[in-house]
Amino acid sequence: MAIRGQTEAAPNPKRWIILLAVMSAGIMGPIDGTVVNIALPTISTVFNASVAVVGWVPMAYLLILGSLILTYGRLGDMFGFRRVFLTGVVIFTVASAISASAPNIWILILFRAFQALGAGMFMAMGQAIVTSVFPTKERGRALGTNSMVVAVGLALGPSLGGFLLTVSSWRAIFWINIPIGIFAFFFARSVLPLPKDLKRQKFDARGAILGFVSLASLLLAGSYGGEYGWRSPLVYILTVLFFVGTWGFVSWERRVDQPMLDLTLFRNKVFAGANFAALMNFIAQSAAVFLVPFYLETVLRFTPQHTGLILTASPAVTFVVAPLSGALSDRLGTRRLAFIGQSIVTVAFLLLHTLNASSTGLDIAWRLAIFGLGVGMFQSPNNSAIMGNVPRNRLGVGSGVLATVRNVGMVLGVAVSSTVFAMQQSLISGRAGADATTAFMAGLRAAYLVAAILAAAGAFTSLIRSDKAPALTSVPERPAQG
Repeated sequence: MAIRGQTEAAPNPKRWIILLAVMSAGIMGPIDGTVVNIALPTISTVFNASVAVVGWVPMAYLLILGSLILTYGRLGDMFGFRRVFLTGVVIFTVASAISASAPNIWILILFRAFQALGAGMFMAMGQAIVTSVFPTKERGRALGTNSMVVAVGLALGPSLGGFLLTVSSWRAIFWINIPIGIFAFFFARSVLPLPKDLKRQKFDARGAILGFVSLASLLLAGSYGGEYGWRSPLVYILTVLFFVGTWGFVSWERRVDQPMLDLTLFRNKVFAGANFAALMNFIAQSAAVFLVPFYLETVLRFTPQHTGLILTASPAVTFVVAPLSGALSDRLGTRRLAFIGQSIVTVAFLLLHTLNASSTGLDIAWRLAIFGLGVGMFQSPNNSAIMGNVPRNRLGVGSGVLATVRNVGMVLGVAVSSTVFAMQQSLISGRAGADATTAFMAGLRAAYLVAAILAAAGAFTSLIRSDKAPALTSVPERPAQG
């Protein structure tokens, strides 16, 4: 795939400023993925819309975001990371303005989807841009620093949404994107490097469509499985669409001359293993983020403000640890740090498994802090391992794969944890003498035990994979036929 021993290109002298530009836009994605949720009851009341209809406000965003990021990765390799990144910022900012002015719920849902179109573009390009301008000896530190924006965005989203609802209205959660988007556009436009050595390539439209069908079906099945039941006709249809779409996608990509996703990337065991470990990590993260608020507010009767404060324990620690772990991986390698980090995540879930109905806020906060420690220690080295095993002319695709894994993992995390929780809760509820709290805690412990097992699978994969990465070089493009 890549040629070892070649001299690495000189690092971009503006690389740290470029990183800041990427982060200035990148923070909008995770914030916007969570900030809206707290405003859903208000939006439902304002537009007199049912819960099912309002649910499409976040669903449209997550569905489009998760289904198209892979396509954006390929577009970045074809037309340059800079162009795709800036286009995404413009689309996201304009869609935010229209969403803020939406006269009805359907316009809001439509332009939430357009927001996701833009967010997917700059989120898919972020890792690729950072990898392309930093030398190998600084890559882990740079990717770790870039990972901080996700932690900050996830931490800020709920609290920012609550603040804006208090001082203004639900429309403010979209208006606030506009000055950030304008600043990010002009900042990035002034520093992002122009593409070099771009060769004319053919876009794989059929592969993009098949990939969208497959990913959209998986995300919808994961979202609706817990709501309608895994045996419902809708989930069966979506599952069949997922397998048929995946089969068609893989079959087509193997024989097309210039595929949307170069499947030969997965022949690299480090790339494949690190992506699997990332999937397990994101499933685990989503399980923690999804279930803890219900536990805090339903069982312990904490206020939303108190809940938000406790939930910041995890991203706050990740924010501090991620760049340190990335810098350390530049010297020690990625495998051991990724294994240790994912092992800490496993331990954190086992500790969360021991919570009970009389636990205090401090009991939960220090467990979440350990969880954040593991996530921060794992992600930077693991991201570096993934991006370090991608040829330079496939960096967009590699970044797109990583972003897709993140979004799919977060949806599957909610699906798996909610399903295990509901099954165990229902089982205990049927027993004589079991009250609602007992059943809830049984479901919570079962979900966290399953999450610990999945996290352990990611840790094992990190342990057995190699720590060797080839030099970042390009692979020859196959000429388009016709």
